[in-house]
Amino acid sequence: MSESFDRLVNIVKRLRSPNGCPWDRKQTLYSLKQNVIEEVFELIDALDRKDTENIKEELGDMLLHVVFHSQIAEEENLFSIDDMINGICDKLIRRHPHVFGNLKVEDVDEVLKNWEKIKENEKKEKPKHYLDSVPRSLPPIEKAYKLQKKAAKVGFDWNNPEECFKKVEEEFNELKEAKNKEEIKHEIGDLMFALINFARLNKIDPSEALREANLRFEERFNCIEDKLKENGKNLENSNLEEMDKLWSECKKENR
Repeated sequence: MSESFDRLVNIVKRLRSPNGCPWDRKQTLYSLKQNVIEEVFELIDALDRKDTENIKEELGDMLLHVVFHSQIAEEENLFSIDDMINGICDKLIRRHPHVFGNLKVEDVDEVLKNWEKIKENEKKEKPKHYLDSVPRSLPPIEKAYKLQKKAAKVGFDWNNPEECFKKVEEEFNELKEAKNKEEIKHEIGDLMFALINFARLNKIDPSEALREANLRFEERFNCIEDKLKENGKNLENSNLEEMDKLWSECKKENR
């Protein structure tokens, strides 16, 4: 493994060298943010599809970004790849005292609670408010989920999913009564927040649930298109009634 990792590091150094690739040499520590985000979502898509060949490829792309960013940082005398690796090794040991130390834990919940406590103590600057530690840059669904989980840790939570579902119904009714675009937008946000809470209380990852719904929609819509082609038609020259009937057929076929 060391040999293959060193090979990757040397390839990246070559790309960044004066005789390397103009595009790679042009990049900075901050110019590749969107690329990193895209690679993360491509990896998630491969994981959702359980496509092991693509999982391997996307993990490789993620590793490339780690090495690439570390190389740029080393060129700017900020930190080296060894600093980065040793940092995560130290963190893993520090946050697992039940493995590398003498701490005794009973279950996963206790492990997570202890992890959060250690994480809080590591912070050099204490946040002004309790929820400030939730990253601002998270996508909206993930941020709502994290905010709710963190609030729940100090007791601000529903007693059970049934209570939360009443809130979902309440927000849905408020959405039905909304009179204008701003009110509709406001109530959609509240309804989505309540649904995410309901998912959390049922131990369901809302992002995963939505990704699976997206995948079902995509597969069924593709099925509609395939069935239309079989009948010598296409999406453009068919109507909603015909497509809706085919949708039902595709659904029955578990697509």
